[in-house]
Amino acid sequence: MSIIEKSNAEKSGKANTEKYVQLENVEMTFSTKKGDFNALKDVNLSIKQGEFISIIGHSGCGKSTVLNLIAGLLVPSSGFLFCAGREIATPGPERAVVFQNHSLLPWLTCFENVHLAVERVFGGETKAQQVARTYAALELVGLSHAVEKRPNEISGGMKQRVGIARALAMEPKVLLLDEPFGALDALTRAGLQDELMRIMQKSGATGVMVTHDVDEAVLLSDRIVMMTNGPSASIGEILTVDLPYPRKRLELAENAEYNHLRSEVLKFLYERHAKKAA
Repeated sequence: MSIIEKSNAEKSGKANTEKYVQLENVEMTFSTKKGDFNALKDVNLSIKQGEFISIIGHSGCGKSTVLNLIAGLLVPSSGFLFCAGREIATPGPERAVVFQNHSLLPWLTCFENVHLAVERVFGGETKAQQVARTYAALELVGLSHAVEKRPNEISGGMKQRVGIARALAMEPKVLLLDEPFGALDALTRAGLQDELMRIMQKSGATGVMVTHDVDEAVLLSDRIVMMTNGPSASIGEILTVDLPYPRKRLELAENAEYNHLRSEVLKFLYERHAKKAA
């Protein structure tokens, strides 16, 4: 079963699609040399299956901490996290992470970087099946022509697409993205945003992305989770982005609803910043 077929099959299954990813009363406190630091407090969030969520807020508001908790890279100080009805306690292949740094192995080709993840997750399959999965993931992100190239032979945008392909090759239930395009130039970033939107619509996967970019959040998201300022950050507001797909950025620039949503996010961020400064 292909990545797309599997995602669609899961989407029609019996899992609670309204609360596919769930955070219940999550709190996160870190021990530091200066004492305990409470990063998150009373975070409650339910994400639907197939939904794309952006988490936005000022620096230090705990956005990446929320993402790392969902990934299982951190264990909450209190509260619970669930994915598909199972408690999140450790990292797992059903939750794949794409970081701002693509983290490709420079001595491996694009194919080999993706295939490495496939071998780890689907070690029980035949070599031919693993190879097919690898090619399918690279094709999904438009890199069939670059399978034999190494990271130093491709652009920054292509490297990030290899990172996304590697994550998708694991056939995750949830794709987690931590500012995946933050280090890229504006044109490359715009192209990859469009590419990600196409991939998410085609695969039907659930997505959670951390971003500082308001336009990116409105363009890609079904809902935008706006975090209060830290310490002891929580969810301030959740904005529903009711714009039809496929979304075309040039058309949205003149769309009144798009500009209204953009203004609402900016208003929230500005007011929070003003309160923090005061």
